[in-house]
Amino acid sequence: MRLRSAVAILTTVLAASGCASTVQRPADLTQLSVTDAAQLIRDGRVTSVELTQAYIARAEANPGLNAYVTLDRSGAMAAARRADADMVARKTVGPLHGVPLVVKDNTHVAGLPNTAATPALRGFVPRENAPTVQKLVDAGAVVLGKTNMHELAFGISGYNEGFFTAQPIGTRNPYDRTRIAGGSSSGTGAAIGARLAPGGLGSDTGGSVRIPAALSGGAGLRPTIGRYSQDGVTPISHSRDTVGPMAQTVSDVALLDAVITGGRTPAPAPLSGVRLGIYRGYFFTDLDADTRTVTEGALEKLRRVGVTIVDVDMPDLQKANDAVSFPVALYEAYDDLKAYLARYQTGVSVEQLAAQIASKDVKGTYDGLVVPRKLLAPNGVVDAAPVYAAAIRDGRPALLKLFTDTFQRHGIDALISPTTPAVAATQGPEASSLPTFLLFIRNTDPGSNAGIPGLTIPAGLGSSTGLPVGISLDGPRGSDQRLLAIGIAIERVLGRTPPPGR
Repeated sequence: MRLRSAVAILTTVLAASGCASTVQRPADLTQLSVTDAAQLIRDGRVTSVELTQAYIARAEANPGLNAYVTLDRSGAMAAARRADADMVARKTVGPLHGVPLVVKDNTHVAGLPNTAATPALRGFVPRENAPTVQKLVDAGAVVLGKTNMHELAFGISGYNEGFFTAQPIGTRNPYDRTRIAGGSSSGTGAAIGARLAPGGLGSDTGGSVRIPAALSGGAGLRPTIGRYSQDGVTPISHSRDTVGPMAQTVSDVALLDAVITGGRTPAPAPLSGVRLGIYRGYFFTDLDADTRTVTEGALEKLRRVGVTIVDVDMPDLQKANDAVSFPVALYEAYDDLKAYLARYQTGVSVEQLAAQIASKDVKGTYDGLVVPRKLLAPNGVVDAAPVYAAAIRDGRPALLKLFTDTFQRHGIDALISPTTPAVAATQGPEASSLPTFLLFIRNTDPGSNAGIPGLTIPAGLGSSTGLPVGISLDGPRGSDQRLLAIGIAIERVLGRTPPPGR
């Protein structure tokens, strides 16, 4: 990346976040955002080695979060030393120069195991970075390591019985270690929330970026399907999966998105011209007390600064989403995983992988549905192929049309809702139950299946639980930059989530 374009990306995001020349070096370096860390390194007030050492030390002091599968101490420190040497030599630097980041363990980092948090892939070490990772590295980022996840990305709890660095089992929420950090990008969410890293990558099939970001106090973007390359990522569903950036702030997410896409970061949107839609009949049902209070408080703050909130009606949403969600993911999972295992020469078949799955919920899904190509039905199971064909032919176009018609009919920029209907659930085997899964994906799944972008924004901490609550924007296909512009402006109104206690 040319120095001029690198500076342009960083300058615009710094202007958007209001910190172009006022960033102060904090006593605790791990409290820095991605944007602030990049600025301090460029100004010579923090070295990459200092920052990387601080994050490694914090990770080593918090093994009970189970945030990492692989913490690459030596590799990260070597990259940090190179970054600092390049600064001394006045070499061209990118907008993430020297900034430590983490990567979900289903997204390839050259030379590090890519386990997808499943036993059969413990020994698989990719030779090349995934394109999304390569974009970050080319921009100067330091990869701290690979983060934990719900096994094979098939869940939201992060209760992984095969991968944990300390008892008790399960990736833990930094705000309450008896709770889940969300999933499936559990480790990236926990690492950012606990200040083990300022940002990183997750992946999202039905909410796996936005759920852990929201439950751990951060921001996360599910881009429009196809906006990012999915090469070098252990798949569930080629027509639903996407890598997504996660960080403490929307401004940070916008910077990561700009690096990955080669675009520019947007300026904050004037909120007085923003129209947001609410469908209470689906997205606002059965909210817990903290989620409802924080969300309604956020909406009132937005109204006061000029945002127009519009009630909309989407009565067919549940039915339309059900026709696409499980039929697509469970059918595509077999063929897509088979192709991936062969393409990257893992030496493992789908059947061999399934035989070694450690987590009971994921094992049941693979043995009962994915491998035999079945779907659940009222009276047992049915063949998945015809249901999948109907979902692709009819179901997905109908779901996308429902969203598109709603945006156009009401003249709204996006739908707004709580990211999840509840704060983080208690961690443990029960967190992987089907009812808990369905509850936590309810608000993020429809937009995922339609292929539209979704952004979660920190909204505050619940007064009774002290746990983070996120609000989400779902916008029209291709409106990623508009969502980020609105999100940056909303973030200025709502403020950043306070960090968890030590």
